[in-house]
Amino acid sequence: MNSRNKGKRGELELAKKLREYGYRCRRAQQYCGANGDADVVGLPGLHIECKRVEKLNLYDAMAQAKRDTKPGEKPVVFWRRNNHKWLMVFEIDDGMEVYRGWEAGR
Repeated sequence: MNSRNKGKRGELELAKKLREYGYRCRRAQQYCGANGDADVVGLPGLHIECKRVEKLNLYDAMAQAKRDTKPGEKPVVFWRRNNHKWLMVFEIDDGMEVYRGWEAGR
């Protein structure tokens, strides 16, 4: 399978997983296809970079997410390799802001 098809499958898989949590997420490219758009949309305030590979340089993936993030969004990398659960990676400042918001709402 080529990397483009694997990326598409990963984006569809992630969107489905996020819908299980009640969010109306979808693969962004199926509607617009512009470079620089988030891979998956439906979590307001987050710019999602989806990676479905066995090996990943997280810093490069985060740099890509940050480069493509629009004002008011936080970059986040979702990553999964075979036989593992999805990981959600923020830079610490953004992760702590999200955590504080969750903590305040408990």
